[in-house]
Amino acid sequence: MKFDHIRPPAGGEPVTLQNGTLAVPDHPIIPFIRGDGTGPDIWAASVRVMDAAVEKSYDRRRKIHWMEVYAGEDSFRRFGDWLPQETVDAFSEFRVGIKGPLTTPVGKGIRSLNVALRQMLDLYVCLRPVKYFSGVPSPVKHPEKVDMVVFRENTEDIYAGIDYQAGSPEAMKVLTFIKEQLPKDFKKVRFGLDAMDMVGVGIKPVSALGTERLMRAAIDYALRFNRKSINLVHKGNIMKFTEGAFRDWGYALATREYRDKVVTQRESWILDNADRNPNLSVEDNAKMTDPGYETMTVEQQAEIRLEVERGLRLMPTHGGGRWKKMLMIKDSIADVTLQQVLTRPEEFDVIATLNLNGDYLSDALAAQVGGIGIAPGGNINYATGHAIFEATHGTAPKYANLDKVNPGSVILSGEMMLRYMGWVEAADAIIAALGKTIAQKIVTYDFARLMEGAKEVRTSEFANALIANL
Repeated sequence: MKFDHIRPPAGGEPVTLQNGTLAVPDHPIIPFIRGDGTGPDIWAASVRVMDAAVEKSYDRRRKIHWMEVYAGEDSFRRFGDWLPQETVDAFSEFRVGIKGPLTTPVGKGIRSLNVALRQMLDLYVCLRPVKYFSGVPSPVKHPEKVDMVVFRENTEDIYAGIDYQAGSPEAMKVLTFIKEQLPKDFKKVRFGLDAMDMVGVGIKPVSALGTERLMRAAIDYALRFNRKSINLVHKGNIMKFTEGAFRDWGYALATREYRDKVVTQRESWILDNADRNPNLSVEDNAKMTDPGYETMTVEQQAEIRLEVERGLRLMPTHGGGRWKKMLMIKDSIADVTLQQVLTRPEEFDVIATLNLNGDYLSDALAAQVGGIGIAPGGNINYATGHAIFEATHGTAPKYANLDKVNPGSVILSGEMMLRYMGWVEAADAIIAALGKTIAQKIVTYDFARLMEGAKEVRTSEFANALIANL
């Protein structure tokens, strides 16, 4: 492919997909975006750490050939384009890339460059691991209990961008349609009867196919890395046909495609009851499984008994305690989850959730382990192999070119990228070096101001310390 502004490196080969598996050469070409604001500072530090980890882990047998591509404020200054098509083409052709934080233009145009990249390449999983490094200042008493991986659906929900300004032709068309065709629902538009042109409209699409591919990715990840559970986080008690459907479709996919490897939480209760008392009747098992059984209607009780009967059919494969070694599938309401990840984080492992819930949760969890400054992220399409790893924080323009901010988010995103590429040794080396450097209390200003006896260093000096500890 020919590019107008991008200069491919002299050496290296693209990452490809062969028979559904990512094929990574020893000298891959990896596109990168420095980012805006503090992006150049943290990229300069991060790339040195990644290169050193690869060199030391593979005795110079492997090497990344970096290829700079452009987006954001820097791109607009250079080319008058916030997101050139050739940048998207480069990420598509070379399959795996990484980026720093980007400025999103204020006003008309692209609502978010990050969202645009995810949607253009159909990067349907936003992968956000959250783990504590010993010594990092935290606002909670036991941050070491936080060890979660968030699978955030990346292409649907309100981030799909079906969002119309009050008084716009689009909003008026939608509201008029509801008023004329669905008058009962129009009454729920509280102030629409008085001033329809002052009502903004957003549409929240959630699909079975979008849910299933996210859930499949989460289960494959959990099984591969021996995680203990997947929690479907939703607000299905209110939004029954979007968030509630997400929950139902997630359970259905898990029990249909991974039946011999998973157990739902309610199935585990039914099986445990039967394991403890093989002579237990279906009705008694139902009463133990659902404490509200006796206050239910006859129809509801029948549904619970049917659920118990289905659960008992699993006894030959899941009974006798065998379910305890399987991946647990459970769910929780989003607002309750935001409370419980604080009060009992050890009960959460892999989280699968929709776009908005995932945004809230991943940032809230990052705060528990030291802040978004060291929170990595990856945007992945597991079917095509395309992936862009990224800093999850903003551009912090007031700190630009000061060699001051924490590069941890990009460094750990690089670690995620290396692990995704199968270069596990280099990824492990970065994790170990980061843990050792923080334990030595060699940190940037954001941690130093909260750590007693810390040695505050610049962005570049923090990278030096990491490389020394590889």
